[in-house]
Amino acid sequence: MNEEQQWQAIQDRDRRWDDQFVYGVMSTGIYCRPSCAARKPCRQDIRIYRTPAEAEQAGMRPCKRCHPEQRSTNEELRQRMHALCRYIEANVGQSLTLEHLGRQAHMSSYHLQRRFKSIVGVTPKQYAEGCRLRTFKQGLKSPGTVTDAIYDAGFGSVSRAYERVPTHMGMTPAQYQSGGRDMAISYATAPTPLGVLLMAATDRGLCFVELGDDEAEMLTRLVAEYPAAEVSRMPAGGSETFWVWMQALCDHLRDADLELDLPTDIRGTVFQMKVWNYLCRIPKGETRTYKAVAEAIGQPKAVRAVANVCAANRVALAIPCHRVIRGDGGLGGYRWGVERKRMLLERERKASAEAS
Repeated sequence: MNEEQQWQAIQDRDRRWDDQFVYGVMSTGIYCRPSCAARKPCRQDIRIYRTPAEAEQAGMRPCKRCHPEQRSTNEELRQRMHALCRYIEANVGQSLTLEHLGRQAHMSSYHLQRRFKSIVGVTPKQYAEGCRLRTFKQGLKSPGTVTDAIYDAGFGSVSRAYERVPTHMGMTPAQYQSGGRDMAISYATAPTPLGVLLMAATDRGLCFVELGDDEAEMLTRLVAEYPAAEVSRMPAGGSETFWVWMQALCDHLRDADLELDLPTDIRGTVFQMKVWNYLCRIPKGETRTYKAVAEAIGQPKAVRAVANVCAANRVALAIPCHRVIRGDGGLGGYRWGVERKRMLLERERKASAEAS
């Protein structure tokens, strides 16, 4: 975190950063967690320390209200939830009820549901389904039938797999195994202040959104992403829902103050979905570093992997990967051009400032 982000965390009393740093108040000689409920200090009166030990070496005393010298309950919960994630991954073929997982984590099913989602970003059931999907997709790429892959991944029946899988894969298992064969994708283009917008969608949601200068090149990338699908231009009098989605994207690019909440129909691993879900929760007008994203999803060492997931995003704007920047404040990369990323961030910051 940079100084601005640290100060904002203190102002917001943001518990997510309690294990990342403490701050000392020079006028009192006391140091606190970012989430401390004590009276907020003046900015010029604080000093930031990486650990409680560092604060005490500087002569600071721990706050008796937030007890920053004690191990954070948040950190203990994170470790328990991450251990439960490893347990789910190792037992993906079994029936893992909420009660069973609660016993494993030594928590009631009610508290487990809430704590797991607040830390991991999805419910235990969604996480287990994501693991099952990953195993299933790997099975489809291996020799064998679709039915073999279904049962090896822990689905109780063929119908169960066909009911669940399309929600995450955007296609049936057989379609995925054949590269999207028989899958219908419609697309359209429109001029915007940031260049040509190309949007492609299935009947479930957006599967491809790009910004660029050359429509032919963007269409080539769409076809390469879904090589066996039936890709066609949406006629002007076609699906009303499709054109509502297209209009929402165009309006958002013309007026950053307009919210954007559109359904997506994308494929991804458990890790990718976790990152993309988190990106969608970053407030408009704010940014996060790759490191902050990795820490927020509970995998602090996966900074490079987070960057790769951002680069793999195929639905610009709908998944706002432009809100992730480098630790030094630099914009980093953006598959649709760094200058577009700069413009998107500036427009969103201005819109947020005017709204506040």
